[in-house]
Amino acid sequence: MLGLESMWPAAQGVDRPEGRKFMEKIPMTDAGYSSLETELKQRQQVERPRIIQQITEARSHGDLSENAEYHAAKEQQSHNEGRIVELEDKLARADVIDVTKLSGETIKFGATVTLVDEDTEKKQIWQIVGEPEADAKAGKISVTSPLARALIGKGKGAQVEVVTPGGAKAYEVKKVEWK
Repeated sequence: MLGLESMWPAAQGVDRPEGRKFMEKIPMTDAGYSSLETELKQRQQVERPRIIQQITEARSHGDLSENAEYHAAKEQQSHNEGRIVELEDKLARADVIDVTKLSGETIKFGATVTLVDEDTEKKQIWQIVGEPEADAKAGKISVTSPLARALIGKGKGAQVEVVTPGGAKAYEVKKVEWK
């Protein structure tokens, strides 16, 4: 397994006791951080008051033990508050990395990589990002994903093999960009 420093540039010189989780800080791009901040504000300033209003209205209907609206609103509240705590934790532990200031020919966190599937010749473009911002539909894969782990440390022209649930896939790295 590659060292943390090769996957996450800001980890150079980080002292970690053995047995500790992979990372305490969560690497993410500025866009990923902004997205989490936006979701947190939405949940705190819009969703929370809306759910409180629903609970208040449901309480006014009388007997809470048989009030489905009340129980549904309380469940929504629990889910929302749990997500708020999760977002606050991720934002507090975020290590925002400015991808535009990174460079080089070697793939690491933040790189946008163009791959060609060696079997189908299909071109794919992926940006390697932090776990909270990974979104395959948007072309963003987590730095901890099998594909990203296989790509880290490689450069243009490298052959990469990734074991997937559907079997082994082979790719060639065509381009490494920083955007």
